[in-house]
Amino acid sequence: MELENETRVSEFILLGLSEDTEVQPLLFALFLMMYLVTLMGNLLIILATISDPHLHTPMYFFLANLSFADICFTSTTVPKMLVNIQTQTKTISYGNCLTQMYFCMVFGGLDNFLLTVMAYDRYVAICHPLHYMVIMNPRLCGLLLLASWILSVLNSLLHGLMILRLSFCTELEISHFLCEFTQVIQVACSDTFLNDLVMYFATGILGGIPLTGILFSYTKIACSILRISSHGGKYKAFSTCGSHLSVVSLFYGTAFGVYLSSAATQNTRASTIVSVMYTVVTPMLNPFIYSLRNKDIKHALKIISC
Repeated sequence: MELENETRVSEFILLGLSEDTEVQPLLFALFLMMYLVTLMGNLLIILATISDPHLHTPMYFFLANLSFADICFTSTTVPKMLVNIQTQTKTISYGNCLTQMYFCMVFGGLDNFLLTVMAYDRYVAICHPLHYMVIMNPRLCGLLLLASWILSVLNSLLHGLMILRLSFCTELEISHFLCEFTQVIQVACSDTFLNDLVMYFATGILGGIPLTGILFSYTKIACSILRISSHGGKYKAFSTCGSHLSVVSLFYGTAFGVYLSSAATQNTRASTIVSVMYTVVTPMLNPFIYSLRNKDIKHALKIISC
């Protein structure tokens, strides 16, 4: 009977960002506004890329897919949180929790791989400008996008199947606003050593290798920029990858902050705050970072608005 109670879990309780009822309307308004800004900003990037023939290049192809991934990433978490705040409920079914966790990892992983591919794209554009269109041909771009999707889906599927082997007891409160992978593991009452091992191994491989690739690309880019004699040429070369470098710093800084904070301390509140950064704030800021100093995007957006 005890085993039956452990394995048959119907729902989890998401404690959210705050239990103070007076703060709930403020949180609802704040996250609703950020979600709408995220949708609008990323949809505009996608529409601008599709509508302007000048943006039919590998860089903007991957940028449009990054915007799509950001929309999906945010949509897996924020709507459920808004519903919970509005209805004053904190429960999420076991199936919905695993589904949310799975898609969070899919689109978070897709962001990771797309940022790596975009770094390679900038490396080819700056270090091998004469061969750029030959190397970054449509077939290679399609294969890189497909590989990013496959790796993201397989990684998420692996972690999802590993969660299914766990048993859960009566303590089903998750100190978070979403079913984040590390938080779900913490409420399990069975041995999670294998899950932790797979998580750190997968994070090391699927996080470390892309980050190494990005660092290698920007090392080569920096060396190429330093060899440019004119200041105008250096500025033009750097401006083509400055936005991407900002997004990479924001994404990896917050993502690693979540895993480091969860591994180093039991303070789940700190981990939750960092999670807000990479699940809500980063997808919201990406369109602004890419469009504010990008004349091509600005021009395309003006055409759409007219």
